[in-house]
Amino acid sequence: MIGIVLAALLWGTTGTAATLLPRDVNPLATGAATMAIGGLLLGALTGRGGIRLLRERAARPWIALGALAVVAYPLAFYSAMSLAGVAVGNVVALGSAPVFAAVLERWIAPRGHRSPLTRTWMIAAGVAVVGIVLLALFGHDTSGAGRAGAVTGGSAAGSSTGLGVLLGLVAGLAYATYTCTAARLIRTGRRSSMVVGVQFGVGGLLLVPVLLATGAPLLFSDTPSAVADSPLHALLGQPPALLVVAYLALGPMFAAYLLFGRGLRTVASSRATTITLLEPFVATLLGVVAVGERLAPLGWLGLALVLAGVVVDAVVAARGQARNL
Repeated sequence: MIGIVLAALLWGTTGTAATLLPRDVNPLATGAATMAIGGLLLGALTGRGGIRLLRERAARPWIALGALAVVAYPLAFYSAMSLAGVAVGNVVALGSAPVFAAVLERWIAPRGHRSPLTRTWMIAAGVAVVGIVLLALFGHDTSGAGRAGAVTGGSAAGSSTGLGVLLGLVAGLAYATYTCTAARLIRTGRRSSMVVGVQFGVGGLLLVPVLLATGAPLLFSDTPSAVADSPLHALLGQPPALLVVAYLALGPMFAAYLLFGRGLRTVASSRATTITLLEPFVATLLGVVAVGERLAPLGWLGLALVLAGVVVDAVVAARGQARNL
């Protein structure tokens, strides 16, 4: 479980780091670069073992489904943050994932590994989801200037926020899908690093054309960030776009997914996605402190509910693992 918590903390920095990119960098380019580079690195680690896994007829459908979800996730996720803001985009995407995972687990997980939806899980997930709804609907303080859609030059006003929330739900479904497919392969005896590497390697390869079509500003743009007056920019200035992409690919992508895959050895996918609700919590705090986004009182209440749901679920999971030792 520690690996999943550490992965969630790394993921929580993605939206804030993306605000350092030039304003004309498309969120599709950000997502494609992050996942393509990190995914191909994960795939390279598998070596011949990854090729053997790809040759397994029984594994191919789950690898293919997971890889397609890997392609969809970063494109929807970074677009959601661009349109709805770091805080709202994160909480909708990650907050919806446990619900999607609980449903998908009934279909994807092997029969002997289908965790029951306990009353504690339902309460913890329900509390967290209520918090996410509060953040999505009432989180931003609209009385001031705000920076809701400042990740890559988007706007969080009106229909843009609604589209951002919709894309956040798509990202949540994609996240739950590749989590459940990876967990199925891991629970049937495959090594976690092998499964994650193959799934993300194939997904990264499929994202290369998207990167080639949209990624030119990452190399040639000299425009400032959309939030060049944020506290984060005051501290770090305007780093090269490639340096930001390198961090996103190697930290929240490469290292975090290795940690996440190890955590899936012992934690059910529905519970794992609930624990990773720490990501939108961290992202919201960073959005407020580092980017300058503003939360209304109901937004802070929603943030507290998300944290409460995660803490309850994590404590129950830790006690369950201790009893099984």
